[in-house]
Amino acid sequence: MSARLRLTLSYAGFLLVAGVALMALVFYILRFVPEGNISGDGPFLPDRSDLLDALWPRTWQVLLVLAVIGFGGGWVLAGRMLRPLRKINGVARRVAAGSLDERVRLAGPHDEFRELADTFDTMLDRLQGSFDEQRRFAANAAHELRTPYAIERSMLDVALADPAAQDIDRLLRRLDETNRRGIEVVEALLALATIDAGHVIERTPLDVAETVAEVLRDLRPLADEAGVAISSVLGEGDIDASGTLVRQMVANLLLNGIRHNTVPAGWVTVHTETVAHGAVQLTVANSGPVVSAELLARLTEPFVRGVGRVGTRSGGPGGAPVGSGLGLALVARVADVHGAALSIAARPSGGLIVTVRFPAPGTVAPAAGR
Repeated sequence: MSARLRLTLSYAGFLLVAGVALMALVFYILRFVPEGNISGDGPFLPDRSDLLDALWPRTWQVLLVLAVIGFGGGWVLAGRMLRPLRKINGVARRVAAGSLDERVRLAGPHDEFRELADTFDTMLDRLQGSFDEQRRFAANAAHELRTPYAIERSMLDVALADPAAQDIDRLLRRLDETNRRGIEVVEALLALATIDAGHVIERTPLDVAETVAEVLRDLRPLADEAGVAISSVLGEGDIDASGTLVRQMVANLLLNGIRHNTVPAGWVTVHTETVAHGAVQLTVANSGPVVSAELLARLTEPFVRGVGRVGTRSGGPGGAPVGSGLGLALVARVADVHGAALSIAARPSGGLIVTVRFPAPGTVAPAAGR
């Protein structure tokens, strides 16, 4: 049976039960009417038997009328009540057929149906956003993986066309730089896939200041070559985290700051400290071009880059800047699996301020990937 028929039967059944109960009450009251007619010169007064004889046939007629009203009225009422569900179902069918831009947008009072429709619309908004992001991700990943190999093929074709005119050392350096770019993209994609696959993150006690200091030692030559000054204030801060993932996060934040420095005398600052309730805060700020609000909102999406990135030691041929566009996407994923709060703000004079606040040790259960 359809929901409408079940509701109709429920309405009609309830009405019949109420009618039977009412009739039963009437017959119960008639018990108190005396039996036997009163004789005399006054008007005729019916006794209990007279009333029962008059009411009994009418009882079935009344119940029949109630049944008709219950079924007819119940069918109409059930249709009106289920109309919002039919609209939601129609939208769901069109969405299932591939039309993700459909929305219910149910009008009327803020009742349970309106709440359901609004929740459904919100879910569709998030689904459409996720699908759009995945499509951009797939298209950008294909482009990023194809670009270094196309560049390598172009350089090799030129070299093969005129081997005698080639500077072999320069060619090898350019091929090495381009190959590094391809490896960087693949490694970043693998890191994202590992986190998103739902693997359990193994946490161990970790001093954020020591981890940042290690990454700074590794990346300082790259910053010096790019002409970017790095300064740090590293206050002690202990967290429960994956050392590998936190190290990757710090490296991505520093590389992001180095590669975005297109201003003269560019700089990057790193600050770690323990804040309220034992939380540990990591802040990385850098100079660079002004970042628009629209771009700022999308920086944690894969393959979204800031403007004006300069070439570094691993710059591509012809000074092409290197960067997979996955740096802040990885930072967001790592923060997510550690229960950390990520904040990205644009400096009015240019550049970014990225803040990651890790919860105090012992306050977050082991988490899986996003």
